[in-house]
Amino acid sequence: MTGVLKVKANAAQGWINGFIGVVLFSGSLPATRIAVLEFNPVFVTVARAAVAGILALMALLVFKEKRPATQQLLPLAIVALGVVLGFPLLSALALQHVSSAHSIVFIGILPVATAVFGIIRGAERPGPIFWIFSVIGSLLVTGYAVAQGLQASAPGDLLMLLAVILCGLGYAEGAKLTRTLGGWQVISWALVLSLPVMLPLAFRYMPSSFEGITTGAWFSLAYVSLFSMFIGFIFWYRGLAQGGTATVGQLQLLQPFFGLALAASLLHEKVSMGMLGITIGVILCVAGTKKFA
Repeated sequence: MTGVLKVKANAAQGWINGFIGVVLFSGSLPATRIAVLEFNPVFVTVARAAVAGILALMALLVFKEKRPATQQLLPLAIVALGVVLGFPLLSALALQHVSSAHSIVFIGILPVATAVFGIIRGAERPGPIFWIFSVIGSLLVTGYAVAQGLQASAPGDLLMLLAVILCGLGYAEGAKLTRTLGGWQVISWALVLSLPVMLPLAFRYMPSSFEGITTGAWFSLAYVSLFSMFIGFIFWYRGLAQGGTATVGQLQLLQPFFGLALAASLLHEKVSMGMLGITIGVILCVAGTKKFA
C-alpha cells in the first residue's frame, strides 16, 4: 500500500511540475513574436541558446555535476536538436509569416507528437481511451483556431508543423533521459553541448547596431532565454519523468489558451470569447487522459 501511495504522490507531483512548465512555456511564442519584429530570427534563436547555455554551464559547475556517460551523448544531441535549435528557430522563422495567435494553434498538436515519440523512444503504452481524449483535445484546439478565421500562410504553417514535430521529439527524449540524468541536468547538458556552436553564431548574427531596439524586444529576448529555454524545462522534464511523457504531456493542450490570452493582452491580437467553452472542453480532455492513461 505504501508503494502505491508513493507512486500516486510521485505522479501528482509530476502533474504539478508539468503545469508550471506549461505556464512558463505559454509566453514563448508571444515573446518570440515581439523579439523577431526587431531582431533577426536566427539571432533570437542562437542568442537565447547561448545565454541559457552559459547559465546552464554555471549551474553545472556550481553543483559539481558529473559528466554524462558516452551513451547519453546521442540522446542529449537529439534533445538539443529538438528544443534548443529546431523548435526555437523554426517557430521564429514562422512568426515572420503568421501572428503569434495563429502559431499558438499548432501547440494543440504537440501533445500527440510528444505521446507518439514517448511511445517510440520511451516504451510507454497508453490505452485506447487515452488516445480518444488526446485526439479530441487536439481537434478542439485546432477547430477553435479555424473558427477564428486566422489568416493562413503556407510557409508559416509548414514551419510551425516541423517545429512542433521536432519539439515533441525533444520533449520525449529529454523525459527519458531525466530518469537517469535528472531534470535540470538534461536541459543543462543539452544547452552546454550546443554552446560551442551557438555562442559564436550569436556574435556572428548580432545586429551591427542596437540603436532603436525597444525595451519590449529586449525583455522578450530575456524571457525566451531564461524561462523558455532553461527554467521552464527544469519543471517540464521533471514532470514528464514523474508522471509519464504521454500523460503529463497532455497538459500542453492548455498552453494554447494561456498563449492566446498573452497574445491578446500583450500584442492586442484578436481572441474570441468562445475560447472559454473550448478551454473547458480541453480541461476535460486533459482530465480524461490523466484518468485513463
